[in-house]
Amino acid sequence: MLYDWYELTRAALRPARMAAQSCRFFFNPFNPWTHTPLGRNALAACEVFERATRRYRKPAFRITHTLVDRAPVRVSEEVVWQHPFCRLTHFKREIDPRRAAGDPRLLLVAPMSGHFATLLRGTVETFLPDHEVYITDWEDAREVPLSEGGFDLDDYVGAMIEIFRQLTGDVHVFAVCQPSVPVLAATAIMEADGDPNVPLSLVLAGGPIDTRISPTVVNTLAEKRGTDWFRRNVITRVPWDRPGRGRNVYPGFLQLSGFMTMNLDRHMQAHKDMFLNLVRGDGDSAEKHRAFYDEYLAVMDLTAEFYLQTVDTVFVRHHMPRGDMTWRGRPVELGAIRRPALMTVEGEKDDITGTGQCRAALGLCTGIAPERKLHFECPRVGHYGIFNGARFRSEIAPRMAKFIRAHDPCAATDLSIAQLEHMARMPERGRRPHDLEALAFSFPRHA
Repeated sequence: MLYDWYELTRAALRPARMAAQSCRFFFNPFNPWTHTPLGRNALAACEVFERATRRYRKPAFRITHTLVDRAPVRVSEEVVWQHPFCRLTHFKREIDPRRAAGDPRLLLVAPMSGHFATLLRGTVETFLPDHEVYITDWEDAREVPLSEGGFDLDDYVGAMIEIFRQLTGDVHVFAVCQPSVPVLAATAIMEADGDPNVPLSLVLAGGPIDTRISPTVVNTLAEKRGTDWFRRNVITRVPWDRPGRGRNVYPGFLQLSGFMTMNLDRHMQAHKDMFLNLVRGDGDSAEKHRAFYDEYLAVMDLTAEFYLQTVDTVFVRHHMPRGDMTWRGRPVELGAIRRPALMTVEGEKDDITGTGQCRAALGLCTGIAPERKLHFECPRVGHYGIFNGARFRSEIAPRMAKFIRAHDPCAATDLSIAQLEHMARMPERGRRPHDLEALAFSFPRHA
């Protein structure tokens, strides 16, 4: 019933939204009243109300060009592998194949925890000039019919194994937060099977590998409530008007409410500033607000089985660091991982994944030689900053690129100083405002 009440509320607000839209049409640039204080205030109020109550669809990546060797080249998206719950998208650069063959292949594993993979748009743009970039584009569970079956954490691990095989092992993996656990599990299973398609290297950023270390509010909440509480309170069914009707999900609007209540005063201030900027005619500031919230307010539903299994395995029972994790009945032995190099990245001010939680992977993967391990803690950076933003481009991405090339047999052993500096000066189009809170990708969120 929770989802139905949410949809009913949205339907009840529709006439008010249409009235706000009509008001915006009335106060058009050709209407003299538009340029009066009354007109500017009315127009600003209508836009803020309309944007606060609209349904935000999945954004597009909108990556059409990049710079390769300082020259602009076209970029197109191609789907190279598909699953009912995921598409593997390749950002294909229109360059000489021999030039492309010299660049490492990089797989960005986007988190499936409320926001769409497009939130990593800036991450993709950072690496495109010198890497062949792929990304896991997860599907909104409410758009997947029940006939396609379920999708839990075991299925996530299975999807990772299939993707690694699709890329024939010639790939470096960058797992952002939540997928660090299934990526490690998939690699361990493949190593135990002697599969030749294990990745060349793994980079884990802000991953909740061992949430017993430096526990955050997210971690203590999960242990305090327990899995059954989440099953009873945050799981609901997709309503009849969506393709996934009848599917049990953890709805995106609940995840979003959890995101926003963590820093509600800052969101309220941001919308107040948006109103004042519109009244003053500060179009640049208003456009930055629009760009941020168009992405931030676009959320996706997660299947109930994936959400609950992840909460139980990662946050409540800590199966991976305790050595108790299994995949479809098979033990996940991190000590079996030997071939990939391993790098972990943390942010000093990450209040979602506590300091040391991701670094724990280095100690658990005992089969990897010490010289093939690396850890970097970026000072003065929160959760969002470990995969996007100015500090990511200037301090984290160059270190990642150097680490990747050091463990890629086909790539140059190092990036030039010019290339590293270029990565730190990506165009503004891929950037996001940093005066709002760091976006959070771990769950759960609801007390």
